[in-house]
Amino acid sequence: MKIQLIAAALSLSLAACTNTQLNEQVNTSAPEKVQGAVATNAQATDIITLEQVMADPDWFGRAPESWYWGDDSNTVYYQQKQLGNPLRDLYSLDLSNSNETAQVALANKHKVADKSALFNQARTHKVYTFNGDVFVKTLATSTVKQLTFTSSTERKALFLTNGDIAYQVGNVFYAHNLQTGQIKELASLKMSAKPAGVTEPKSYLAKEQHKLIDYIALGHRNSKLEQSKQQRLAAENASVNDSKFYFGKDNRIAHTSLSPAGDKLLVSITSAKSSRDKTDIMPNYITKDGVIAAEKVRARVANNRQYQEQLFILDLVTGTQQALSYSSLPGFDEDVLASVKAENYAREGKKYQSEKNARNIHVLQMYNPIKWSNDGQYLAVMLEAWDNKTRWLTTVDFDDNKLMTQHKLGDEAWINWSFNEFGWVNIDDKASLYYLSEETGYSHLYLKGLNTKAVKLTAGKFEVSNVTPTKDNQRFIFKANKKHPGIYEIYQVDLAKKLTALTDLGGKNSYAISPDESKLLIEHSTVTMPPELYVKTLESIKGTDAAKRITHTVSKAFLAMPWAAPTVVAIPSSKQKEPIYSKVYLPKNFDKTATKNRAVMFTHGAGYLQNSHLGWSGYFREYMFHSMLVQQGYVVIDMDYRASAGYGRDWRTAIYRHMGKPEVEDMRDGVNWLIENANVDADRIGTYGGSYGGFLTLMSLFTDPDLFASGAAIRLVSDWAYYNHGYTSNILNTPEDDAIAYERSSPIYFAEGLNKPLLINAPMVDDNVFFEDTVRLVQRLIELEKENFETAIYPVEPHGFVQPSSWLDEYRRIYKLFENTL
Repeated sequence: MKIQLIAAALSLSLAACTNTQLNEQVNTSAPEKVQGAVATNAQATDIITLEQVMADPDWFGRAPESWYWGDDSNTVYYQQKQLGNPLRDLYSLDLSNSNETAQVALANKHKVADKSALFNQARTHKVYTFNGDVFVKTLATSTVKQLTFTSSTERKALFLTNGDIAYQVGNVFYAHNLQTGQIKELASLKMSAKPAGVTEPKSYLAKEQHKLIDYIALGHRNSKLEQSKQQRLAAENASVNDSKFYFGKDNRIAHTSLSPAGDKLLVSITSAKSSRDKTDIMPNYITKDGVIAAEKVRARVANNRQYQEQLFILDLVTGTQQALSYSSLPGFDEDVLASVKAENYAREGKKYQSEKNARNIHVLQMYNPIKWSNDGQYLAVMLEAWDNKTRWLTTVDFDDNKLMTQHKLGDEAWINWSFNEFGWVNIDDKASLYYLSEETGYSHLYLKGLNTKAVKLTAGKFEVSNVTPTKDNQRFIFKANKKHPGIYEIYQVDLAKKLTALTDLGGKNSYAISPDESKLLIEHSTVTMPPELYVKTLESIKGTDAAKRITHTVSKAFLAMPWAAPTVVAIPSSKQKEPIYSKVYLPKNFDKTATKNRAVMFTHGAGYLQNSHLGWSGYFREYMFHSMLVQQGYVVIDMDYRASAGYGRDWRTAIYRHMGKPEVEDMRDGVNWLIENANVDADRIGTYGGSYGGFLTLMSLFTDPDLFASGAAIRLVSDWAYYNHGYTSNILNTPEDDAIAYERSSPIYFAEGLNKPLLINAPMVDDNVFFEDTVRLVQRLIELEKENFETAIYPVEPHGFVQPSSWLDEYRRIYKLFENTL
């Protein structure tokens, strides 16, 4: 599962209707410098205030969410947040009728809740679930039939190749015949040992009991006769169905996937033991009943157990199950951490002896890691090792019950949790796999037949994602930052490797192709304009038929504000050849010869996240706060330091085994650039950031104490051993194997370096970065007798703040820190 430190509450929730549109310009002629969209309104005179910036974001808009195409390729559906509460409404927009928009009534919602529907073989019907029930839509008439009406939750509905519909209820799989209405149980997965049936006495006492007591012997004989009868009945009567499969009482199901042919089922089993300990709790002091609640939370990487899964193929025709061995995977027993362990052993005066042992392997934690070909004849599974160093794209040889490796991706640092998309296409009537891989340093698209070498369809210093094959299997549509690291357009590539740009909008763009493949539905945003929906007709890629905007959800109040438009600058790095792309906000009428400026550096969260792009940022409050600072004469810089997303594998893994060092080096390069190019006073630069940004605020103040005059660390990580396994072990391995990496990457070990003012803002019900991180660091600072730090706590807030009053209090303190120290 992809674990990010970014605050969940920073997700977009914008809107209010207006037809006003910004005059947007993006200069992409020079890759080293890209001008952001012009946001200022000629008549805007308002002063930006913290009260406005940190208010409920409903004031400036509620953007379209969860958008998708209707069946006719002329209707668009999207959700929109209600004003003043978190509920969402569903809307339809008719492209053929002047973009007429209407709210979908709750009574009709089941008829259009088919965003993730699956088609039958002829593509005449589709099946989907709504509110836990199964629905079938006839495309020719748009009629919808409700197949189930139960209190159970039906899920994973699909059409089988014989026309039946299959779905899952709990751990039971059913096939529903649409003509007869018959429901057949295909498989029932039992987390218990298989019943032994009637067995012969084994112990001395049991044998004597059967020999001496006729009642016991008679009962035993009758039980055997009944068992034999039931076995014959099942064998000779087609109406009797025994579909039970047993996997042991101490296990749980991790993944299941039914073949479209309905004849096989892949099951992944793992231990039922929880990864968390009873001590993994979080006190919640503000509760509705007035008592302290001990909330259960995730395990820490320092005590997280190793995780593995066992794969089984179930033959639903014969009723047999077969385990799949990982021993056929290349490198399945490789000691990939040998050098790391040797270094850690040597520190303790010990010598590490490397040995080959089977690695713990499991299905990759991603959306849909198990995929069948449309006819159900082929199965592909994406696997990964628990040590995060290897990913295998495998297929299953059903004749030999064996895993076949189609592609192996290894990384001495860690396999990315992104760029793992794959799927099946038919090329010349042969099943082939398409997949993404970072093996050349950037995520690119590959095509591979089952018995042929892979063909690389895209190449260059850009990242490919969100791949969609066309229905004829001759082209692939995808998103990529080809023309600039911070600009994401939509492209297509054919089997001859011809690459064509489908959009030229600038900013950030995501897409969905219409059912008839004639149009793109695009979510488009710029640096200064929140997301709106556009439609592009594909018949005229380079012609006059440009993408047309179909939603207008940003408020006039937002458009009238004098927001600052940052410039994306490629700041030279002193440590490696690639530049550090950064947003730079300059005051109005900037003058290099005037009195030197004060400056603030914002550090984004998540580590692996891109913020110096040309689209709307999830950090919209920070963008508005920076505009306020610029209005008051500050210079602001926002850097995509090493480890940020969007710049390839080497940039991502530069922090392997030493978080906080490359990033702070990049922050120093940013400070030097400000001094040399933005007329900034070296003694009047502050920094702040949340989550990973809070961690880097600490690392910069503790390990490079002359870099900043002050800093504010929000929802900070102070010791990586207390963070989760999924994120941290990728970068630092585990404390058991690599204590060196944790100690040199955790701020708490360097707290003695603090000599500048530090503000710590910490939410107390943070189940992502625990409040414990702040508590332990504060105690450490007290014991070091540090006098220049303050702590503000937020009793009701999670990792991403929710209450506007908390946002306002937090940023008032940050602003006050900079005003007093810069």
